[in-house]
Amino acid sequence: MLRNSVGRPPLGRLRTTGAAACAVLLAVTALAGCNREESSGAAGGGKVGIDLPRSDSDFWNSYQQYVTKGVKDGVVDALPLTNSQNDIGKLVSNVQALTDQGAKAVVMAPQDTGAIAETLQTLNKKKIPVISVDTRPDKGQVYMVVRADNRAYGEQACQYLGKQLKGKGKVAEFQGDLSSINGRDRSEAFKACMDKNFPGIKVFELVTNWAGDVASAKLQSTLAANPDLNGIYMQAGGVFLQPTLALLEQKKLLKAPGTEGHITIISNDGIPQEFDAIRSGKIDATVSQPADLYAKYALEYAKDALAGKKPKAGPTDHDSTIIKIPNGFEDQLPAPLVTKDNVDDAKLWANQLDKKS
Repeated sequence: MLRNSVGRPPLGRLRTTGAAACAVLLAVTALAGCNREESSGAAGGGKVGIDLPRSDSDFWNSYQQYVTKGVKDGVVDALPLTNSQNDIGKLVSNVQALTDQGAKAVVMAPQDTGAIAETLQTLNKKKIPVISVDTRPDKGQVYMVVRADNRAYGEQACQYLGKQLKGKGKVAEFQGDLSSINGRDRSEAFKACMDKNFPGIKVFELVTNWAGDVASAKLQSTLAANPDLNGIYMQAGGVFLQPTLALLEQKKLLKAPGTEGHITIISNDGIPQEFDAIRSGKIDATVSQPADLYAKYALEYAKDALAGKKPKAGPTDHDSTIIKIPNGFEDQLPAPLVTKDNVDDAKLWANQLDKKS
């Protein structure tokens, strides 16, 4: 530690102490190198900076609870959490603040996967590993992406709606932000599946930028022009569920499954509110996005990165597969379809979540 001139030890003593410290450091470094030939990156631990992507979504609020619990349990030594509120500029500034505070690894969930490239490049130059949760950055090196197969979300939603509607009807699709790989993956897979397997279903693609009020307004216009609409695909129940149900309730269009005029609704997220809606017959299905596993493995991979462990492609011990991507690795976690048949399955994270926490 640097000292001022008051109480400064003699210069010779400083040199002797410094030389001894260097010798010890070199010995420790050499030993560490022998014990981790397969390691890379920042070893020996350190503070982890964690940015939450938003607080206007039940899914992300659940994720925050799991992250907070993991930090309290000591999985990583984390700096105070930041929240970028779905604003890429705020995310960039939050990451800068976290690294200024000494973060040696960063966990983030960039909602705009194209605009984060420069920040990732800066972190890479500083040898600060990044774990990206739920979204895969278009460019820029990452240590690990923790997400589910979002194309499978769109495919599952298409297959479910197509079979429930027996290949005929009209479906409103609430697309997420198409600047996000998640919005693109879900939308492209849903369209490809519908075009190929269910050409008798007309799809109204409603771009929402993950905004519930936008989805509600566009659904109202779509219903006015197409009163025979009989299906809805919501790409994110955390932001779309409540405004959609409120609108349908207001228009007296919430009919029980199996009754005339029922609109078949499938969602993505797997939050407790969606499960309640499935139980009460207000929606039909959702794809459970694993908020608990997102948090668990984001923290675990941050810990691994700081320990200098190298990721490897292949099957994992937690029923997922790690794949090599152009800018790093991606752990593709399982995301099951949830209907009235399995909505009470105790293994689903939304049935384990302490809603009071």
